Amino acid sequence: MEDTGKFLFTFKGYNFTYSGIDVDFLENLDDFEIRDDDVFIVTYPKSGTIWGQQLLCLMYFEEHRKRLANVETIDQVPFLEYNVTGRHFDTRPSPRLFCSHIPYYLAPRGLKNRKAKIIYVYRNPKDVMCSFFHFSNMMRILKPSTNMEEFMELFLEGKVYGSLWFDHIRGWYEHKSHFNIQFIMYEDMIKDLRSSILKVCKFLGKELNKEDMDAVVSQAMFENMKSDPRANYESVLNRQPEIRRTDGHFLRKGTIGDWKNHMTVAQNERFDKIFQREMKDLPLKFIWDINEE
Repeated sequence: MEDTGKFLFTFKGYNFTYSGIDVDFLENLDDFEIRDDDVFIVTYPKSGTIWGQQLLCLMYFEEHRKRLANVETIDQVPFLEYNVTGRHFDTRPSPRLFCSHIPYYLAPRGLKNRKAKIIYVYRNPKDVMCSFFHFSNMMRILKPSTNMEEFMELFLEGKVYGSLWFDHIRGWYEHKSHFNIQFIMYEDMIKDLRSSILKVCKFLGKELNKEDMDAVVSQAMFENMKSDPRANYESVLNRQPEIRRTDGHFLRKGTIGDWKNHMTVAQNERFDKIFQREMKDLPLKFIWDINEE
């Protein structure tokens, strides 16, 4: 384990925050017992984690879908590596639902038997970076940046929570044959949420009737999710006010192309060159603008 300052520490080449991390748990993560019907949402930070948590809650829990229970998504779909709500994984009924930011090489060995399912949600990295910039300035557990230029340097060097975006997505994609994994694009969820949900349902083997599907789609719409206290992490901020540096929301805009409001022409050109170099062999589709097909 390498200490990288008061905000981050590096474990096996990957940057974690100090908040909520149990080093002993990380050191034994490879042996974490996976059940065949476990479901994981895996993301790089600021790429749709909460959205994925909300989708799984709506699909799997009728009481969540029908608003019969006031249980938060982070309790229903807890982080694997961050002990935010208390770890009782062994006693959770199946199917267990998890979310995680871990890179492919830290995944528990049992995930590689290709039975448990992983949904990897990815987002165009310019919008990830801009969302991350605001988030880092909002949260005391992360290093703030004075401006986008300063944060962009950290982001492109992987000196942020979650390490290098390019490594994270390439690692999971290039090793996808080792896992039972489905890639979902954040921008597709914005442009056609119902089709994205149908794709996830098919992968998970979940059949929802029309009424339930309509309820899932409606409640999973970004603006509805942002106003749902079960899903928007406001309770986490209220329970732990010391982690908030400034006022703000975990869920900010949920749009496509906000990077245009933050990046200069020179920054964008530099980013494009690096993106082309790092991603030229990866056949994943990316959408950079709300009007793009």
